[in-house]
Parts: sequence; C-alpha cells; structure tokens
Amino acid sequence: MRRLLLAAALLLPGAAGAQGLDEVPATLSNFGRVGLLEMPNARFRPDGTVEGMLAFRHQRRFGTVNFQALPFLEATFRLTERLNATAGRGTTSDRAFDVKLRVWDENAWRPALAIGLQDFLGTGLYAGEYVVASKRFWGLDVSGGVGWGRLATGNDLRNPLGLYDRRFETRPRSVGTGGTFALNSVFRGPQVGFFGGVEYSLPAIATPLGELDGLRLKVEYSADALRDERGGYPARTTGLRGRADSRWNAGLDWQPNRFVNLGASFVHGTDLLLRASLRLHPDEPPIVPREAPPPLVPRPAPVGETAVEAAADPSWTERLGRALGGVSGRVRLGRDDAFGEAGANAALAARLFPALRAGGFVPLSVALHGEEARISVAGGRFRTVAQVAGRVARLAQGHLPPEVERLRVLWERDGVVIARLVLLREAFEQAAAGRGSAEEIFATAQPLPAFHERDPAAATLGFPRLSWGVAPTLNLQVGDPQSSVRWQLGAAAGARLELPWGVALAGGVAQRLAGNLDGGLPSDSVLPHVRSDFARYARAGSTTLPALYAERLWMPAPDVYARATAGLLEPMFGGLSGEVLWRPHGATWAVGLDVNWVAQRQYTQTVGTLGYSVVTGHASLYADLPWWNTYAVLRGGRYLAGDWGGTLEVGRRFASGIEVGGFATLTNVRFRDFGEGSFDKGIYVRVPFDVFGPQSRSVAALNIRPVQRDGGQRLAVDSPLWAVSRDGRDAALREGAGWFLR
Repeated sequence: MRRLLLAAALLLPGAAGAQGLDEVPATLSNFGRVGLLEMPNARFRPDGTVEGMLAFRHQRRFGTVNFQALPFLEATFRLTERLNATAGRGTTSDRAFDVKLRVWDENAWRPALAIGLQDFLGTGLYAGEYVVASKRFWGLDVSGGVGWGRLATGNDLRNPLGLYDRRFETRPRSVGTGGTFALNSVFRGPQVGFFGGVEYSLPAIATPLGELDGLRLKVEYSADALRDERGGYPARTTGLRGRADSRWNAGLDWQPNRFVNLGASFVHGTDLLLRASLRLHPDEPPIVPREAPPPLVPRPAPVGETAVEAAADPSWTERLGRALGGVSGRVRLGRDDAFGEAGANAALAARLFPALRAGGFVPLSVALHGEEARISVAGGRFRTVAQVAGRVARLAQGHLPPEVERLRVLWERDGVVIARLVLLREAFEQAAAGRGSAEEIFATAQPLPAFHERDPAAATLGFPRLSWGVAPTLNLQVGDPQSSVRWQLGAAAGARLELPWGVALAGGVAQRLAGNLDGGLPSDSVLPHVRSDFARYARAGSTTLPALYAERLWMPAPDVYARATAGLLEPMFGGLSGEVLWRPHGATWAVGLDVNWVAQRQYTQTVGTLGYSVVTGHASLYADLPWWNTYAVLRGGRYLAGDWGGTLEVGRRFASGIEVGGFATLTNVRFRDFGEGSFDKGIYVRVPFDVFGPQSRSVAALNIRPVQRDGGQRLAVDSPLWAVSRDGRDAALREGAGWFLR
C-alpha cells in the first residue's frame, strides 16, 4: 500500500512539477509574446526582461518588442508587414499592442491562469481576448484556453457570456482610424474558440560539435482559423478566402544561452516560419570587460612646505598653467587671506587638476577648509552621481593633505550644479582594504541641496570652456504603409562653448549618409504639418544645421534651475524657449514650466522659416513612484500644432540604467482629424552605452511611434532641465549606490 501511495505521489503534479517551473524558462511565440506558437500560454518571463524578435514567413514579416513590465504584466508591441488583404496581393503594414495579466501562479494542484488582450490598440485585424491556463508536469508544459475575436474564428462554441447578456453575442467591427481601445468589443462575438497545446523540453542531444541542449518541441491546436485576411476580415466574418488549411501547428524552440532564442515552425498547414530574438534582463546585462577604477593610493605624508610659503611663491601660477595645458580655460587663483588658503588651494590645484583631467573630468575648482576638501567637476565619461563621486575621491586621494577627512563633491552639467554631496575619505579607504563596501559609503554620504558655492579662496578654472564631439545618428520611423521601417543613418558633429554667467553657444552640423526616410508618403494631415513632413525634411538637404543657439542655464535659488535659449532649437523649429524647474532636495518629485515661441524651419534646415509660428508650453510634474523603480511624467499645455491637452509617460528604470516605458497624449484634436492612430502614443527603450563596457554618458534610445502625426507634438530642445539635472537627484544616488566602487 505504501508503494502504491508513493507511486501516486510521484505521478501527481507536486514538488517535481514545481521544481520544473524553476528549471525551464518561458519561451517566446511567433507573435513576439511568451506562449506556444501562434497561441498564448499562462507563462511569464522574469520581471523586467526585454526581448526583441524578427520572424519571417510567406506573406508575413513580424518585428516585436516584448517587455515584462511588472512581475504580473507582460506588454508586447508588434509591427507586421503582411499581405494586403484588400487587394489580395502586395504588402501593407499593421501595428498592434498586446498585454497579458497574471491572475494567479501555478502551485502543486492548481494551474497558472492568465488573461490577455491582443491587438487592443490597433486596427483590429488581430484583435482578440483570451483566458488561458498552464500546468507543468516535469518536462511537459500543457496549456489550454478560450478566445474571442480573432481567437474565435474557428467558431467552436457559442459565446457563453451571451447567456448573461445577449449584447456579448455581437462584436462591433468598425475601428475608425485605429489606435483606440474599443471597450464595446472586449470578450464579445457570437462564437468563442478553443486552443491548447504542449511544450516539451527535449533531453540533450549528442552531436559531433558537442551537446545540443535547450531544445523544446511545441505542438498546438489554434483558435485562429485564418491564414490571412482575404475576404475583408475583420469587417466581414463570412465568405472569407483566407482560411488556414489546418489549425494544427508544430515547431521547435532553441535557447542556446540566456540572450538568444531561435525558432522554426510549420503553421496553418502550409507555411514555414523562422524567427530569432535577443533577450536582455536590465539588471543582468552581458558581462563585458570594463575599465578598472584607478587604485586608491595611501594618504600622502605631511610635507614641509607650508601653505603660506606656497602662496608666496610666484612660480605656482606658471607651474599650474603648464600642468593644465590641455584644459580649456585659464585657471584663476583665489584671493588670499591670513591663513594662506589661496596658496594652499593653488598648490593642490597644480597636482589635482591634471589628475582629474586625466580621469576624464573637467576640473572646475578646488578649495581646502580644514578637514574638508571641496572639489567641483564637470563632464566626465560617467553616468551616475555615485560613480562620479567615487572616481573623484580616488583621483584626489593621493593629492589631498593627510588631515582631510571629508570630500565635498560638486558635479556640474551644462553650467549648473546637479549634485552636491559630502563623502567620508575613510569609507573609501575601508572599502579598498576589503573592510567596507559601496553600501557603507552610501550610508555615510550626505547629499546636500544643489547650488553654486562661491569660495573666494578657491583655485578655479576660468572661461571660455570648449567641449565638442562627433557621433553617428539614426532616425527611425515605423508604420509607414509602404515600408514597415523608414530610417536614415548619418553623422553629426557638435560643440558647446561655455562663457561666464552660465551663458553658452552651441550648435552642430549633420550629414546624411544612407537610408530611405526620404521615401515616405506626403502628409495628408489637416493639422499644421509640424512633424508629419519628416520625409520632405529628409529629401531637402543632405548637410544640415540641426541646431545653432545661444542659451543661459543658471540657478536662481538652491534646487531651482532656469534656462533661456534662442536660435535654431531643433531640426524643425527655431525661436525662443524658456524653462524653470524646481527639484526639491530629498523629494521624489519635481515640477517644471516651459514657454516657447517658435517658427517652423525651412525643409533644408538652414536659417530660413516657412511662415508658421506658434506659442507652445507645458506645466510638468515628474514623480518617482513607490513600486518597482517606476516613474511617471505628467504634462499639460499647448502643443506645436496649436492643440491643447496632456501627456502621460510611465517608465521603469533599472539599476543598470536601462529604461523602458511608454507615453500617450490626448488633446482637443478629434480622432478623425488626427488621422491614423487617433492620438499620439509610443514606447521607448533607453540603453546606456556603459552597459556594454565603454565608460560613456551616452545613451542609445529607441523610440517607437506606431505612426508619426502632428497632434500632441512637443518642442525638442537640447538641454531640457529635467534631463540635465535628473542624474543628480538623491533618488538617483540611492539607486546607483553600487557604482561608488566601479
């Protein structure tokens, strides 16, 4: 009897099944979401995972971005280049957005359950809803579910919700200009469809090249009985000529490592589909060689020369100038006093400024005050305030007098202080000796309100200060009816000359190298063409002035930033722009206001205008949310086309600096006047270059708008105050504390 009970326990989905959940990761489907092949399942990726996929089959090409936005929420953006169902030949593009919500997890007896919406903001070609359950039995994962809309084209059973309300038996088919959430269609339709399938983890296979592991066999019965939309779907549901030969699909999935996913499948009884994807967990980026931080040398021994003797030596100025030959701007010595502080600061600057310069910073000032050294820097190749402070502490260690115990580090960007904090020298020494950590450095650090400290005795780098750079550029537009992706590759050179009083002159030159952005269709917008003429701008000139302006950034009060800019502000607009931002010390929020008078620039992007001008501006609220390192930005005001409304942006920022988020803008422009898409919306992924090894503050940004229209468009200046000051906040210091020792 005991043997029978033991055998029964092993066969039941108990501990072994739960262990299998941890051992076998969820896999991607052909639609770019976690699932079987064409159908979803109730599995999810680890929280935060981002995955991009390309898939190819006859008359179809898919490009997707999948994001495990929250532990229980999966979001997928999909761009499809498909057969033109209206003509029955040629291709057209379609955009879709899917979400899947976990209802509950699997346990020893209960399957995992999820509910999802497919293509709920698109044209409705793939729109459908589903409820799906999944249960794992060791290496076999079994899923089954019921679907509505596109997932009910198999017409398996009358919609059971119709027993509750007969209105559930009809499904509206009109989508207007697309891009809206049709609540009156959700879980509605005369029929529902059943789907199900299995995913089996194959044992490792021995090959002449080594062991092949990570293969999974997938077999499913699809609820979607259509191969394509010939015959008029979704406007019609009868007389369709695009039905699939079979609802059975089968394929293989292979994950050779934690970053790559490959798949091949035979679907609809006729088509072979191939797909490949790249996956990244923002908190676990690829391990790449990084530049090691400079060693923390012992404190120097006391020297015999006193500060007063140093001040009396006129050769200090000459020696300092020679040491800083590579630094833009002249070094000004402070006014001396009875204690000889100016001389001591000059002596320290002669040693410290070249070291900071060699470490990638622009040294701005240094001053000694008893046991505290105050060091101000700008620029640098480092993105986080913790890494900036840590590098400055290491570079200064061998040059500071032994009696200095505290470092007050000021970090400037574009002429304003974005971070100001006090560090204990001993905390870095303990960490270097293996008796401390980055967390202990953070625990002893003291963030201070941000403002410019004026120290008459400090040795200071004077003006002008010149910085410049050259970088590649890539402009992407997705969703063009004739081409899924329009792009333009180029190169840009820019420079910024900083002058006294926070004034700067900045500009750039761009050269188009290749691309098809200039082949976009002419705009059919009834609104002023503030953005939709992007193809015309791309055609008009190969060498352009994307920006050329004068601006002043300053701080009228602690933690208050101000900006005034005049000139060619961005590729499509020039004029006057003003902005203020209040970022209270220690707060998790900030508020800003910008007001702009701008005129539309010529298509050649030189100095002329087209005659259209507008006053635009917004009040903005920036807030860190208390869940999963998320944040929100809420804006309200007037946009470039003269429309009034608001924008909501929600994103998530990981410890690595990677950000993923989305935005939506609603204004007083009617959906039919806005055009295709109904309102402005999009998603973005921002990846700092330092994730891949090189020390850089640059960020690779992928912004995906399903369609580029004119409503809800904002001015894009080079130095918005939130972007300038964001990395210096107390919250940014806390989130990036691990960078103190990197």
